[in-house]
Amino acid sequence: MTSKHPYRSFTALFLTTLLMLVAQGSLSTYLGLSLAQQQVDSVWIGALMSCYYLGLVLGSKLGHKVIARVGHIRAFVASAAIVSACAMTHVLTSQLEIWLVMRVIVGMGMMCQYMVLESWLNEQTESSQRGTVFAFYMITSYLGMIGGQLMLSQFPDLGIAPLLIISMCYSLCIVPIALTTRIHPAPLQPAPLKIFVFWKQVPQSLTAITVAGLMAGSFYGLAPAYAASKGMPTEEVTLFMSVTILAGLLAQWPMGKISDRIPRSRILRFNAAALTILTLLISILPLTGIMLLIATFCYGVLAFTLYPIASAFANQNVEQNDRVALSATVLLTFGLGACFGPLLASTLMQLIGPSMLYAFISCCAFTLFLRLLRVNYTQKQVKRMMDEQQNAQFKMGSGDLVSSPLAAALDPRVDEDTVAAQMLDEDFVATRQQVPAGYDEDIEQLTPDDGFDAPSAADSDTETQRPSD
Repeated sequence: MTSKHPYRSFTALFLTTLLMLVAQGSLSTYLGLSLAQQQVDSVWIGALMSCYYLGLVLGSKLGHKVIARVGHIRAFVASAAIVSACAMTHVLTSQLEIWLVMRVIVGMGMMCQYMVLESWLNEQTESSQRGTVFAFYMITSYLGMIGGQLMLSQFPDLGIAPLLIISMCYSLCIVPIALTTRIHPAPLQPAPLKIFVFWKQVPQSLTAITVAGLMAGSFYGLAPAYAASKGMPTEEVTLFMSVTILAGLLAQWPMGKISDRIPRSRILRFNAAALTILTLLISILPLTGIMLLIATFCYGVLAFTLYPIASAFANQNVEQNDRVALSATVLLTFGLGACFGPLLASTLMQLIGPSMLYAFISCCAFTLFLRLLRVNYTQKQVKRMMDEQQNAQFKMGSGDLVSSPLAAALDPRVDEDTVAAQMLDEDFVATRQQVPAGYDEDIEQLTPDDGFDAPSAADSDTETQRPSD
């Protein structure tokens, strides 16, 4: 049972999260800056980030098995030790092929650590306090990432000192969770994957999550190299990254409140359109100094809220017993997007120039906008066709039986030929099958002045946004 101040009950877990994210938030920035100073091709930098997210995807399956076998604390300790050793490997060798392997292992270890922390919080938090606990968890995560950037700013020449601190943080994050007096949580249960089922049921949400993964992987992996290419020293690069992450942190609460009042599909379309214009301007205009910081702050507000809004939108359109499977599908979808994003963006940067990072993100956002418009329009048309065909027939009382054409046969007022015609109406049946059980759009109740969206339904439990590295 959690206390009146639930965040105090999980002090050990939050401290562990802070130390872990200080290390993880600075490691990818360090690697990107280090390779940029050595004038290594940007393709290698993108490949390093892709390997990290590949490790996250692979670690989702491995983490379940490890935690189920040895328990949460032992799984976390083992993962943290492996990740710490991988960070120190970058001191021992500069061979990029080995670095790629280390990034995959780091991703797998980090996924296991995330699963331990989040499943622990989920299990031992009361429903009435879950929002507060996870809000504090997200704040701690973002503060850790910002702290990692600020730590790097103290070492403008990089060297091995930052890697030593990163390894120390990975090691020290074991201490709070190993000494906690909280009850050990129950083993995790494997979450089934229903990728194709959910892609049909919530296409807008999963499309937005895929694009959010493409953007997040590209930004975290290649933004330090982009900033360095503009002649920014290490201190300014870390400031550039910190401002973007801080924007994402500050935007979570107000954007969540807005999404409770405005249909989430409409917010996703607005974010996609605004990101298209903003990132295109960043790639074209020679922004520097305060103007670049303002631009990247706006980018953080728009880009880092895509995932939580899309995740909440998906959860509002599925049944409660499908949400575990949906969670696994969402994480896999985001991870796959984050795997391919850095590879594609780094290839364009290598061929054309550093500005192609934001040009690539602009193309992703524009594609998302078009996809959301298309799906929204298609669903609205299908819903309208169903209403028209149903209204062409008579209306009976409410109830599950009424939804079947066979129910009409029980009504003596209805002609038998009409019943037979409706049962054999292939167009009606085919149209009905196109609409999923839970519409991926708030179109159940249309107002006269709102052609696409209706007021948002009651909010359901939302998915926790995991900070990307």
